[in-house]
Amino acid sequence: MPKFKKSEGNLLYVQVSDYVREKIYSKEWGVNEPIPSEHELMDMLGLSRGTVQKGIRQLVDEGLLVQQRGRGTFVTQPLIARPSSNRLLSFAESMNAQHIEYVTKVVNKEVELATEVCSENLGIAVGEPYLYLARVRSVYGWPLMFIESHLNLSACPGLEDADFEKEGLFAAVQRTSGQEIGRSEMVYSARTAGKRRGRWLKCDEHAPVLELDQLVRLEDGTPFEWGSVWLPANRCVISSESVRQ
Repeated sequence: MPKFKKSEGNLLYVQVSDYVREKIYSKEWGVNEPIPSEHELMDMLGLSRGTVQKGIRQLVDEGLLVQQRGRGTFVTQPLIARPSSNRLLSFAESMNAQHIEYVTKVVNKEVELATEVCSENLGIAVGEPYLYLARVRSVYGWPLMFIESHLNLSACPGLEDADFEKEGLFAAVQRTSGQEIGRSEMVYSARTAGKRRGRWLKCDEHAPVLELDQLVRLEDGTPFEWGSVWLPANRCVISSESVRQ
């Protein structure tokens, strides 16, 4: 890897962030490993302590680094891996399968009237009631995902009465609809958190997050959930295993 060279185009602390980020992305500095101390980085880069500290702080805010009092600064480890396969599992079912304990907190739950775009996705009439449900799911005390769901009440009567802090969404849907979960359509996008989602996920509003936009259907093809799952990039990864035939 090239040595650090100051450039005229960017602020020095931004150059520090870029240098350390590249070390992490190139896997030269590994997950759960301490990075060089502030004094070592000062010697390596020929910069002041304040500049180094500000550059490191930016990466802490992004979630790439974590500072541990008395131990140093470490490259972060994602809390869970989300397996990707042809089998449709909810995130709760995925974590249960990995024996990961989690806590679900409902932060918003209210019946609203469908807009045109909601009507189109859920297959209901404009102005028809649906359930908006927002949840934060935490692992080891850290918010791992912010889940926003628009739910088809005509397909799942009584779903609005479910206690989603104790009952998983898929289980509640199967109970109220009398059907099994069918299939889902998913799109993954790279985003920044923004103020609202950053607040719930306890990350900087400019921190990278992965958005999973999904439409989930019952076994008869009726859409019952349209929404997004927001995942902090440093706390959750998507893993997959493929076999070449």
